[in-house]
Amino acid sequence: MAASMVSRAALSGLRLSPSRRLLLDPLKGSRPTSRRWLNLQEYQSKKLMEENGVAVQRFYVADTAAEALDAAKRLDAKEIVLKAQILAGGRGKGVFDSGLKGGVHLTKDPMVVGDLAHKMLGFNLSTKQTPKEGVKVKTVMVAEALDITRETYFAILMDRACNGPVMVGSPQGGVDIEEVAASTPELIFKEVIDIFEGVQDDQALRMASNLGFKGPLERQAADQIKKLYDLFLKVDATQVEVNPLGETPEGQVVCFDAKINFDDNAEFRQKAVFAMDDMSESDPTESEAAKWDLKYIGLDGNIACFVNGAGLAMATCDIIDLHGGKPANFLDLGGGVQERQVYEAFKLLTADPKVEAILVNIFGGIVNCAIIANGITKACRELELTVPLVVRLEGTNVQEAKRILAESGLPITSADNLDDAAKKAVAAIKK
Repeated sequence: MAASMVSRAALSGLRLSPSRRLLLDPLKGSRPTSRRWLNLQEYQSKKLMEENGVAVQRFYVADTAAEALDAAKRLDAKEIVLKAQILAGGRGKGVFDSGLKGGVHLTKDPMVVGDLAHKMLGFNLSTKQTPKEGVKVKTVMVAEALDITRETYFAILMDRACNGPVMVGSPQGGVDIEEVAASTPELIFKEVIDIFEGVQDDQALRMASNLGFKGPLERQAADQIKKLYDLFLKVDATQVEVNPLGETPEGQVVCFDAKINFDDNAEFRQKAVFAMDDMSESDPTESEAAKWDLKYIGLDGNIACFVNGAGLAMATCDIIDLHGGKPANFLDLGGGVQERQVYEAFKLLTADPKVEAILVNIFGGIVNCAIIANGITKACRELELTVPLVVRLEGTNVQEAKRILAESGLPITSADNLDDAAKKAVAAIKK
């Protein structure tokens, strides 16, 4: 689909799909959400949609070339699309280390599917969104290829400015929705959903009309919109994005591609959904951090950032850069941090061979600075820290925290403010 992931470094750990970023300007007043950890493969999202009455292409999933060939025969379709399943965009233009070009292939001959799958499964696919070495393909989706007469864009997402969910749609689908918003903002339509009433018939029909569906297709599209909202509620989604939501020559409204984002806080009641999470493509350090409720994103610099709060983390990365340094990571401890999390965070930071200094920048609100200080001293001793450590603490119980650090006898450099801390961290690298 047209959805893409923005630069990790630029947002320092915040990932947004196009429709989320779209709301920052045309719909006014919204703000980025924190990073969501669950990321489903395309076939998994389509399975959830299919189970909830949303119209999708007929499809099968295969782990071997033989299974793919059998699936193609069972589909008995005029044309078949074979898609490599990885958590990255740009698959169609990707390249396999087997020599095969393209992670998406169309064919009218079921026998070709087996050969193509043989060149996909077990090989790395490199796209504009994967690491240089690519990502190993373990699964392929074999689906019925349908002709699309017209493509539209539709999404449901949580929007702070609306105090709840909002529908966003455009008759210009199948492309980067941000480009549509920038060049033709009048083609972006919004419907605020009353969280108590849900999507009303008139709202669904109005959105379907704005998307350009006419005649019987308008009601059909409205029904699909209502079913997508039912799915949105049922799985505790923060976003359901369909691009394209298209119509076929046979007069069917079909969700051809979808991206679903979920609320981490609902994991306790969405166990079946979260059980589908495939962590094999995730960065090992990020996965380990998630076990301790830490948000970690590796960057290219050499000064590790140890911070509580996403905004403070971004400010810390920026001020390090301002003073001529380069952040090695974005690490957000969050609000309810405990000593063990501080220790585990230090383990992650010191395991990175690029790290030549560590900058701790904590603003204690609901966080007790003394807990941070005890975690720091424990980590320094047990991990035998060898790189320079600069610590700036402010807020709750800060005097007790400073006493703990001062009496530890450890080579810790204290800083009075963020600017001072960044200067000292950069200076430590240059010594």
